[in-house]
Amino acid sequence: MNAKRLVLVAAVAAVALASWTPGTVADSDALGSGKIKHVLLLSIDGMHAVDFYNCSHGIAGVNNGNPYCPNMAALSQTAINYVNVTSSKPSDSFPGLAAIVTGGSPKSTGLYYDVAYDRSLDPPTITTGTGLAGGACTPYALPTGTTTDFDQGIEIDDTKLNGGAPGASPTNGGIASIDPRKLVRDPQMGCAPVYPWNFVRTNTIFSVVHAAGGYTAWIDKHASYSFTAGPGGTGLNDYYSPEVDSNVIALPGVSTSEGISCANIRDTSSAGSVWSASFQNIQCYDALKVKALLNEIAGKTHTGGAAQIPALFGMNFQSVYIGESVVEPGVGTGGYKNAAAEPSDELLKEIEFVDASVGDIIEALMDAGIYNDTLVVITAKHGESPIDTSQYVADGTNTPATLLGPAIPFSESPLNTTGIGATEDDVSVLWLKPGESIPAAVNLLDANAAAIGLGEIYYGPTLALNYGVGGLAAGEDPRSPDIIVTPNVGITYSGSTTMIGDHGGFAHDDTNVILLVANPSFSSQTVFAGVTTMQVAPTILQALGLSPSALDAVKIEGTPVLTEVAAELAK
Repeated sequence: MNAKRLVLVAAVAAVALASWTPGTVADSDALGSGKIKHVLLLSIDGMHAVDFYNCSHGIAGVNNGNPYCPNMAALSQTAINYVNVTSSKPSDSFPGLAAIVTGGSPKSTGLYYDVAYDRSLDPPTITTGTGLAGGACTPYALPTGTTTDFDQGIEIDDTKLNGGAPGASPTNGGIASIDPRKLVRDPQMGCAPVYPWNFVRTNTIFSVVHAAGGYTAWIDKHASYSFTAGPGGTGLNDYYSPEVDSNVIALPGVSTSEGISCANIRDTSSAGSVWSASFQNIQCYDALKVKALLNEIAGKTHTGGAAQIPALFGMNFQSVYIGESVVEPGVGTGGYKNAAAEPSDELLKEIEFVDASVGDIIEALMDAGIYNDTLVVITAKHGESPIDTSQYVADGTNTPATLLGPAIPFSESPLNTTGIGATEDDVSVLWLKPGESIPAAVNLLDANAAAIGLGEIYYGPTLALNYGVGGLAAGEDPRSPDIIVTPNVGITYSGSTTMIGDHGGFAHDDTNVILLVANPSFSSQTVFAGVTTMQVAPTILQALGLSPSALDAVKIEGTPVLTEVAAELAK
């Protein structure tokens, strides 16, 4: 551990009171309330509220009962810690990030899953990298409907870290890696490909801040997460997305925040051939993104070119999620040891790695002279279920989509053996073919409740209340599902033997994520009242002196700011 960093982070309160001189790099001063000129948003994907509680307080059986995330624990001394937080439902990364950056649920954003369905669109021109088949599109004709692939499959070559972007360095992935032939098409727009930033229906905090004159940047795991730029794609000055599901390569010049070099591939096992399958290699993948973020804090682009310090920026971490969910043959098993969320040895290493990275990031803010006027938000797109891994059941045979079979559109149906598959993890999101009876489908699911591990079914009014009515007629939503099935806790419709958990569902373990909002002027607070990750977006805008109602989703859904943060900023 870097001793300098620990001293700096532990001295948060002292730094807050000390005078400071801004650095010489260009600063993004167009925005800001009295206290806040910058917002740094970090998503530690998979990290539960209880993970932060355990690592900051200590838990028996780990590190002799002592805390094991000293940097985040130190940050919490001038932070508001929300412990009763709910992420998006479904708790997939796509709607999860959308909730954080738009202030909206799928009802307003239209994002249900990275792989979902839209009755108003047509298939891509060619088959995507994840298996969505190409098909026909007739300009201005009635759509056929299609599965929508906004996973890594839209990239030119998703086996490469740079996504196959023409002329790019091996590590420089981003929107240049998107292959428009692999994008679903809109017949009412002359069969134009639908880019991620136009697939989202609402604006984002990045597009609002950018429109107000602020410099913006975001770092994520797929090119498809460039939807954060908002409609039109103009909301981001700098977007970086090395592909997480690509083949592992050596990363010269990259080291983890714990001082481990990534110049050589750390894990050379067969499982380690893909970043997202290896406990060690995923740390180097995240370290690459941390290096890019540190460049941005220093007033550079993610590659090191001249730029501004962003008014709004951040990144996601994958390491904790991998530590929670992966079984790596010959190496170890992730997840938790019990229902108290005692981390496995592998998960512990991932939490410690991310905490060390957070320490480096905070130190960089201090070195840049912007720590005092930066709001740091640490949250997660989603959690992971089940925490009690003894309840985990991976059943890829008895799934709702399999049971409904021919009633499901072919691009979504398990009967399509070469397709991308149904929208099922530890949730089943179902769209039926036109003319199929929803009540009959529900009755069939109910009659087979034990086989599919049925927990709860949403359809009709219980679904429409929060998601709208699915269909193509006036007042209907072409993306809203017909049925959502949430199984009993632990059941996953994947059949995977290399996982010990998953996400996407509505369960507490899926949705109760970390939310820490920090600034050195804040008093330490713990808030037990229920909040949602949707409230992060309007709160960020208010912190930067902008109106939360500038967000489309906030106006549609009435999403409130986090009142405790607003009170601290008003002091």
